[in-house]
Amino acid sequence: MRVITSVADTPFSSDWSGDRSVVTIGVYDGVHRGHRAVIVQVRDRAAKLGAKTVVITFDRHPASVVRPESAPPVLTNIEQKLELLSNTGVDATMVVPFDEDQSHETPVHFVERVLVDALRAKVVIVGEDFRFGHMRQGNITLLREMGERHDFAVEPLALVPRADGIDEPVSSTAIRRALAGGEIDTATRMLGAFYEVRGRVVDGDKRGRTIGFPTANVEVPRQMCLPSDGVYAGLYRRANGDEHMCAINLGRRPTFYRNADHALLEAYLLDFDGDLYGEEAAVKFVAFLRSERRFDSVDDLRRQLSLDIEHARSAVVGRR
Repeated sequence: MRVITSVADTPFSSDWSGDRSVVTIGVYDGVHRGHRAVIVQVRDRAAKLGAKTVVITFDRHPASVVRPESAPPVLTNIEQKLELLSNTGVDATMVVPFDEDQSHETPVHFVERVLVDALRAKVVIVGEDFRFGHMRQGNITLLREMGERHDFAVEPLALVPRADGIDEPVSSTAIRRALAGGEIDTATRMLGAFYEVRGRVVDGDKRGRTIGFPTANVEVPRQMCLPSDGVYAGLYRRANGDEHMCAINLGRRPTFYRNADHALLEAYLLDFDGDLYGEEAAVKFVAFLRSERRFDSVDDLRRQLSLDIEHARSAVVGRR
């Protein structure tokens, strides 16, 4: 998959110059089942037309610029998003830098600059609720008007419904809400994969080592979405690709601290003994085990941690 980072670098100005494209546009946060259903249609349409497939996305969530005070936490950073998109088989992803200037671009100018001049779009496929451009003024109607003028078709798709009986579509918002409620199985179904966060293993207070359960303290960037505080079964992938089952504690560690200001992610790797400090780690949430709570003694905590580890092992083995 090619990654296009500026209009000037588009391959349609060089070795793709004779091709048209089938394009989809969106934030694509999480690259969930709904996103992938759109991409399947993009690929099918392009195959029939002999065209290239392109996903247009943004280097950050537009809300972080337009309304930073209420911007949602993101499910994927740009690196994760590009990895997930590369696995869909599209020919290219165009990453549009979203800054203050970009937030003021009119829908008409965006269509002419990106879809027409840069990507030579033949078909644009988006969700039926698609909005874009300054103040979200662009919509399907405007796209169709522009398409008639510039020789591209617009094909809106119905949103993919959830598969659990809830009457709403799969969306990044619904996934965030499920994670906030500790509903890991629900989030997994909508994502089509276990939810994953990434960060660097940093020094902690080493309390886990002193009580016999050394953990990797993974520093997750504050803008990333985290599930609700609790204990989870998970999978931990090291920088070298090795993957280990793990028990995850996500929270404020109330047995030792009062009023901690943010959640800490600690992962205890099963069947592992080694040094993880300074490594980049990826942690997948497989199942919710229990809520975080305060214990009256360290011995009580140890007994519960032993149970958590066995429950984590069973949960991961049962869901792999």
